[in-house]
Amino acid sequence: MRRACAVALFFLLYLVCASQGYPNEVYSVKIQGAINPASAGFIVESLAKAEKGKAEAFLILLDTPGGLDTSMREIVKSIMESAIPVIVYVYPSGARAASAGSVILLASHVAAMAPGTNAGAAHPVSIGRGQEKPDKTMMEKVTKDAEAYVRSIAKQRGRNEEWAAKSVKESASITASDAVEQRVADLVATSPDELLANLDGREVAIKKGKVVLKTRGKKITEIVMPPKYRFLSYISDPNVAYILMMMGIYGILFEIYSPGAIFPGVVGGISLILALYAFQTIPISFAGLFLILLGILFFILEIKIVSHGVLGIAGIISLVIGSIMLIDLPSSVLSISYATIIVVAAVSGIFFFGVISYAIKAQLSRVKTGGEGLIGEEGVARTDIGESGKVFVHGEIWNGRSDEPIREGEKIVVTGVQGLIVEVKRKGG
Repeated sequence: MRRACAVALFFLLYLVCASQGYPNEVYSVKIQGAINPASAGFIVESLAKAEKGKAEAFLILLDTPGGLDTSMREIVKSIMESAIPVIVYVYPSGARAASAGSVILLASHVAAMAPGTNAGAAHPVSIGRGQEKPDKTMMEKVTKDAEAYVRSIAKQRGRNEEWAAKSVKESASITASDAVEQRVADLVATSPDELLANLDGREVAIKKGKVVLKTRGKKITEIVMPPKYRFLSYISDPNVAYILMMMGIYGILFEIYSPGAIFPGVVGGISLILALYAFQTIPISFAGLFLILLGILFFILEIKIVSHGVLGIAGIISLVIGSIMLIDLPSSVLSISYATIIVVAAVSGIFFFGVISYAIKAQLSRVKTGGEGLIGEEGVARTDIGESGKVFVHGEIWNGRSDEPIREGEKIVVTGVQGLIVEVKRKGG
């Protein structure tokens, strides 16, 4: 009886564990795009979930042009501290693990690449923060720090330290087949299923000791990026952050010039806050930002001062140059595309020149309200008019005065307004 209860209890525990993924699953995530705080948070959170579920391994399908050093180090730290094996697989064919991605690849317990992929070019690049040309000594320190960092990672994983250092110092890059030959990666596989089959029985060293992978035929459970991280990753894109910043500035300006509109101010405020969040993750050049603000100031002055378009053109030039300088990293995922800059500059120019055109037309048009709006209006004399009298004009009865005698009932034209008295003359006179 006791033996039967023990067997039943064991079977029940097995079913519970199996339903939770223990130990028949490999958890996986897809990272496509820049390495930023959102992608780092997603990987760290997903790895913790895989550890909690006692997964056989954690698979990262990687395709990245690089990203932020701080986010990369956060990911590397979580891999180094992982209680389960972490497999980084540069996939699919044509993908890359460039810059920060190559360091993540080196840090993995198993580094794999699909045919036609590449890794490397991990040289650190300084970004703005008001310093257009980084100090040479400082950049040397940053480079040496990055070199020591990747060397230590490569050494711990038994990978090619010299190539790791070369990827930092010389931005070296390597293909999948050469990576295996030079001990940068462990193997080449055409698909995740083939990768798991080839890894079955391989011994890897994790934090708690050596373990043997049992991955053949294991189910791959993909963890989809939650909406929170998708949203944060989206607004962290430099092009989106740039557009949000411009929307924020214009929305607040519109609210200042049209108090009570509410909607532009609300949208502008939210957009500006989101842009500030993005720029916390993407350091910016203050010189570029000031040029953008100067360009907007030129647009505003063009509305106030008639410069025949000179200030407006200067505003467009300043806006374009400032936008290019804002995040100036050629061929980098952290750059603002020229197409985005041109579109924003064109829309800004059209908007402000449209406002200018409307303002000029309003200034040149005849006043239609108040006392000045009466000048030129036609009416009828209600009494005889000389030094005084009554006239009916613009649907109202006014006190009138004329330098010529006007008979009651004659048509008149208003020539001027003095307080509450209109000056009139005989129509046709």
